[in-house]
Amino acid sequence: MSPVTNIATMLTWLRIAAIPLVVVIFYLPVPWAHPGAAAVFILAAITDGLDGYLARRLELTSEFGAFLDPVADKLMVVTVLVVILQADPRISIAAITAIIIGREVMVSALREWMAEVGNRQQVAVTGVAKFKTIAQMFGLSLMLWTQDLFGIPIYAIGTGLMIIAAGLTLWTMVVYIRAAWPYLAGQAELP
Repeated sequence: MSPVTNIATMLTWLRIAAIPLVVVIFYLPVPWAHPGAAAVFILAAITDGLDGYLARRLELTSEFGAFLDPVADKLMVVTVLVVILQADPRISIAAITAIIIGREVMVSALREWMAEVGNRQQVAVTGVAKFKTIAQMFGLSLMLWTQDLFGIPIYAIGTGLMIIAAGLTLWTMVVYIRAAWPYLAGQAELP
């Protein structure tokens, strides 16, 4: 089966296809728009864990899947951050958005450069980065939901999780830069 069309990669393609759906539903002039957008986002986020699990379990891992999965994640997160910021343009939300998007751009560029010089493993995903992703996905889901649920301030909890995610984002960025610094500063030999 082609790495472009295997079940794991198809789940990643579905996550990418869900991005405009989240945006369209969020802006519908109906009372369930925000919870509906959150539900689609949650389903898409679940595919993030499921596609990797299936790829490993069914031995469907591929270079294409390894490329597409983080692209899908970043597209989803960046799009939802922009939607949330447009709906709530407070400085705290703008700061969270700038930190997370800025880190994603920086780490992506760093990984690309390290891959070009043959040392990508120095900036591999860490356990803290995975925890950051979990906090981010839950936080974004709750912020998309927007409405209180049974008196629980869903949006405020989501904002708190996104503040945690932004802190972890900065932390992981520093970890990645420190790992790559000897190569960036010319202090380590490139392979």
